[in-house]
Amino acid sequence: MSDFDPGPDAAVTLREVTAETFPDVIDLSVSEAQKRFVAPNVYSLAQAYVNPEAWVRAIYAGETAVGFLMLADEPEVPEYFLWRFMIDERYQGRGYGRRAAELLIDYVRTRPDATELLVSYEQSEGGPEPFYRGLGFEPTGEVIDGEMVARLDL
Repeated sequence: MSDFDPGPDAAVTLREVTAETFPDVIDLSVSEAQKRFVAPNVYSLAQAYVNPEAWVRAIYAGETAVGFLMLADEPEVPEYFLWRFMIDERYQGRGYGRRAAELLIDYVRTRPDATELLVSYEQSEGGPEPFYRGLGFEPTGEVIDGEMVARLDL
């Protein structure tokens, strides 16, 4: 992983995880306090390998990997669920996560019969709930594996 600081104006892109980008993606990590909220990227990539509905992307700011996301993309259902989302602790608070989420939402809007995007999160101090609410996600009242489910109408 590069220690280069991409700066606040670096363009954010979602890139396919390849053999070339894989090492950067698995080196990304959240802070110790956040580790209970998201699985390590290497675990997520292993899950994606055995789940054909998984759509995984590295989040880049300029040429620096800053995060990772995984979407359950099942157009035949149709259901679209943000399965994993993380920004490395070194790059949080710079707007990269928000921009990456906007790019993901734009992608989901192109999918067959996409009317909503779902996410689940642990409701606790330091958790991602304020981030998702800021994007327009609203709790559904449903709880899966102890996590609140939220929906974004598309």
